Amino acid sequence: MDRRSFLKAVGFATPIMLFLGKIPRLLWAGKWEHATKNFWKNGDFVQETVDMSGYTKGKIKAKIDGQWQEFQIREASKEFIKWNTEKRIEFLEKIKTGTMPSLGGPHSGAVATYGLGRLDSKFTVNNAIKGIGLAPKDENIDKAINRLKETYERPMPEKMDILKSFYEDPDFLDWRKQTSLELYATPKFETHTFLNVMENPVATIVFLDIPSFELRTIARIVHPDDKAALPSEKKYLEFVNLAHSYMHGEFPRLYPLLLFYIIEEFDNTPGRKRGIRTVPKLPEE
Repeated sequence: MDRRSFLKAVGFATPIMLFLGKIPRLLWAGKWEHATKNFWKNGDFVQETVDMSGYTKGKIKAKIDGQWQEFQIREASKEFIKWNTEKRIEFLEKIKTGTMPSLGGPHSGAVATYGLGRLDSKFTVNNAIKGIGLAPKDENIDKAINRLKETYERPMPEKMDILKSFYEDPDFLDWRKQTSLELYATPKFETHTFLNVMENPVATIVFLDIPSFELRTIARIVHPDDKAALPSEKKYLEFVNLAHSYMHGEFPRLYPLLLFYIIEEFDNTPGRKRGIRTVPKLPEE
């Protein structure tokens, strides 16, 4: 497939992906795709199991297994940052040249959660592959949003260079966070991830690659109409939705933000670390 054909295929696939994303709701959604709790009020929700009042001091509180705990938000290791940025740049270069990028790497994270579950299962543990993105530093969010808006109609190769410029600037990104979107949870259809994170806001993210990293995080979920969210979280919601449509085309609505605050990092690379904690460093290190 040549470059032009590949870029056309990406554009053609977008409406198909949108339709396929609706199939579970159209065919199977019903009374079973819910929990014993209802988090929705007038079509909105507010996550009440995370307290962001200590954010400016690098702290976050979360109600896990029914108990409030306080955590220090940590920056990922230099090894994780190097791997992540290099792989993302490689991903964008492949799209520019019409080469199908790998399905692994830092964009595809396996997000594991537990805590509430749905009526259709006796298990609360869930794992879902999600598109994982990066977060600009708080002071750079407005700049990032404006840059994407200004270049939204540019040809795809130019847009890939814009995204690449974010990754190449060492001072642009906040490596204490990873981002995603909750695409499918609605009052009529609730995903396992949504229900677990609302009830028990802890999530681990594992990336299929070598080296292999695992992030243990506090998962913040923010509805577009959540008036209690931090100003920075509202801007992240706008940015991540915009970045999503920047790559895939317009979507019918703003989706809830998934914001993963990093608490711990492990290097699970076989033969090298095999599950040793790298952030924060253990006392003897």
